[in-house]
Amino acid sequence: MKASRLPAILLLLIYSLNSFAQAGEQKITLEALFSDGEYRPSSVYGLNSMKDGRHFTISDQGRKITRFNYATGQQIDNILDISEGNYDFEFFTKYEFSANEDKLLLTTNFEKMYRHSYRANFYIFDLDKKSMYPLSKNGKQRLATFSPDGNKVAFVRENDLFYVDLLTDQEHQITTDGEYNSIINGATDWVYEEEFAFTKAFQWSPDGKNLVFYKFDEERVKQFNMTLYKNQLYPENYTFKYPKAGEENSIVALHNYNLETGEIIKIDIGPETDQYIPRIKFSNDPEMLAIVRLNRLQNHLEILMADITTGNSNVIYSEKNQRYITEIDDYYITFINDKNDFIINSEKSGFNHLYLMDANGNEQRQITKGPWVVTEFNGYDPESKLVYYTSAENSPLRRDVYAIKLNGRKKTKLSVETGTNRADFSKNFEYYINYFSNVSTPPLITLHSSDGKLLRVLEDNKRLKEKVNAVDSPAKEFFTFSTTEGVELNGWMIKPANFDETKTYPVVMYVYGGPGSQTVTDSWSFGWYEYLAQEGYIVVSVDNRGTGARGEAFKKITYGQLGYYETIDQIEAAKYLRNLNYVNPDRIGIFGWSYGGYMSALGITKGAPFFKAAIAVAPVTNWRYYDTIYTERYMGLPQKNPEGYDNNSPVNHVEKLQGNFLLIHGMGDDNVHLQNSVALAEAMVQNNKQFDMFYYSDKDHSIYGGNTRLHLYTKMSDYLFKNL
Repeated sequence: MKASRLPAILLLLIYSLNSFAQAGEQKITLEALFSDGEYRPSSVYGLNSMKDGRHFTISDQGRKITRFNYATGQQIDNILDISEGNYDFEFFTKYEFSANEDKLLLTTNFEKMYRHSYRANFYIFDLDKKSMYPLSKNGKQRLATFSPDGNKVAFVRENDLFYVDLLTDQEHQITTDGEYNSIINGATDWVYEEEFAFTKAFQWSPDGKNLVFYKFDEERVKQFNMTLYKNQLYPENYTFKYPKAGEENSIVALHNYNLETGEIIKIDIGPETDQYIPRIKFSNDPEMLAIVRLNRLQNHLEILMADITTGNSNVIYSEKNQRYITEIDDYYITFINDKNDFIINSEKSGFNHLYLMDANGNEQRQITKGPWVVTEFNGYDPESKLVYYTSAENSPLRRDVYAIKLNGRKKTKLSVETGTNRADFSKNFEYYINYFSNVSTPPLITLHSSDGKLLRVLEDNKRLKEKVNAVDSPAKEFFTFSTTEGVELNGWMIKPANFDETKTYPVVMYVYGGPGSQTVTDSWSFGWYEYLAQEGYIVVSVDNRGTGARGEAFKKITYGQLGYYETIDQIEAAKYLRNLNYVNPDRIGIFGWSYGGYMSALGITKGAPFFKAAIAVAPVTNWRYYDTIYTERYMGLPQKNPEGYDNNSPVNHVEKLQGNFLLIHGMGDDNVHLQNSVALAEAMVQNNKQFDMFYYSDKDHSIYGGNTRLHLYTKMSDYLFKNL
């Protein structure tokens, strides 16, 4: 039977409805961003280079560990598949090989503590016997780590240090004085974890005969209290030791435990107790330990070499800075040969660079040089005598991977793509995996030989790129402008889809702005800012003075007066935007989180005439409320610098508020305490300033969990739609 033709008007209606439906499907939604994870990039997780440097392993969702060949990309075998055994857990969150790779240490039943710390149940998997068994049955453990020979595992439980002999299955307790809020053995206190970014405060000697560990005496540190509700009839009063600026820190000591004798020796770190030990590292001599020591103001760094058998130490290197020494990381000291020559990084030239030192702490040469900064030290290959590093040599906005001879004479740029590159090298430096992205390219993960040659693509995020292209979201545009003081600042801008230069648009400025940070980089991101652009807003971010990758002078100008220059620069950015013919000068808002929340609060108060609305999430509102290490590094002591602390506290500028202000904080924030927002709110009330406020019960500094992120970004979006 012949089908009848539909009327033209009906065909047109169907076509229009289909087009409308397709267009609707292409819109970015908050649910897609924060509930469904539709725009979340794929990556290569749980990657571990094996000791031969020719193979690597990947963890598949914590259920399988698969071995691959670097050169061919061929899958060799499955080292472990949880589904093939009857185990006490369904998945693991981390895994680690023993040095000779005959055992695995698996992390299960993960229980978060603070930013980096957690408790867990650890399991040992014997690859030869194909047997799985718990490390300990006496309670959850922390920081479990194989000895160099793989026959022992050290860990911390309830603030004491233990080890298990895997050959005898015997558990040995090394310390007995551990006590919550009093003594910590083998793990860091809260402020070290947060600001020096490490939690494992013990190290095996290279021969496995000794364990050096930190002891934190928290007795004199004042206690902070938080109420945790947890849907209980009577909320919990959670207490922990948190040293605020100018207050007392833990007293830190180093000890060495000899496994053969059971003797504990105290290592000499000097008579001063008001100091920091941000890192320790064994040299290639198993009895010699390098100790990094910082004074309380963090402007004088020393490296000590200690004999762990006697506890004696001596200073081999000293460096002072007019303002502060930049935060020490895991790679600060790298020993490169049997002579114990080592590589460090320093800003003493005005830019962060790598230096070769001899075993006595004498500088042999500056390896990298120039008016640009090394952002990451990737390692040293003793065979080729090549130093691998990442730098912002071509632009503060970008990162490239380089190889340079130890003598500094021959340098090769390994990365090819323009944007942000990060390299993860194999153990023998024959291969590396490159993680690349830029503003128009989602993470591209590729495998290379050490000379930079591309071997294969591991993940191209093609699906994500197609999905993003379908929503017609304009890419970030970079721009540079000069302030009235003649300072050049970098920024990016996202314009609305179907942007019309003859129209005017409201602007949302996103700011972080803290010391050494950057928001303006040529790297991938896709989320709320693109959603706001879709809804008709221009979104802008500008890196103010104090931010990173532009050298010491630009970064450290904010010393002693955090917030002063940063606020000036964000106001200058608002002035610059007001003069663009497509910006509505009366509809500029500012948003930030943490340090950015602090900046947002300063923007709507000190910069009141230039901002119609502001959202501050988890802001510091007075640096007197924040911790010792971070705050004093950039501000000195409040007892010596009261004006610096008070003059740029938004609490002291609330009378200037003119626009619409939304204040948000997690009530379980152990980092930037709710106290900050409470103090600002009280100042607003006493100055009769109307504002909006929202608290998230039991949520920490990141404000997430369940439906929380969707709720938060819906609330912030609605606030901007209504008030900007």
